[in-house]
Amino acid sequence: MLPELRILYFEDLEVGLSETLTKVIASSDVVGFAEITGDRNPIHLSEHFAARTPFGTRIAHGLYTAGLISAVLGTRLPGPGAVYISQTLNFRAPVRIGDTVEVTVEVAELVPERRRARLTCTCSVAGEVVLDGEALVKVPKKEEADPLAIRMGGRPGA
Repeated sequence: MLPELRILYFEDLEVGLSETLTKVIASSDVVGFAEITGDRNPIHLSEHFAARTPFGTRIAHGLYTAGLISAVLGTRLPGPGAVYISQTLNFRAPVRIGDTVEVTVEVAELVPERRRARLTCTCSVAGEVVLDGEALVKVPKKEEADPLAIRMGGRPGA
């Protein structure tokens, strides 16, 4: 199921505001990610191969898990209109097929003069952090995002 879209403008953000997404990792997700990216490392696709690794079973691509952060940024916090500037990623533990990943994004800092938001990003499985990092995004102001208001020379809702 896709997350419902929510649009937040720079004026709507405040330090401490957060959003969480939960996703159960399916084998089809991992296979689909491999098909899209071309990353066919057998640790992700072959149970036989993965059984001989320190993980003992197939694991999801790290960047698939990181992509769940993008889902939050692009759909909920800040949502449509936000533009990625940068992202740091620290891979702490593997994500296995069937794991439930909880992705939390929280506003850590606002830079009004540049309309930037720095967000802490954490992915956890059963309370254990599997990935963390920070994102920097550019967030539109309400007046920039409402074309009718711009054409009319006014502010949205005015």
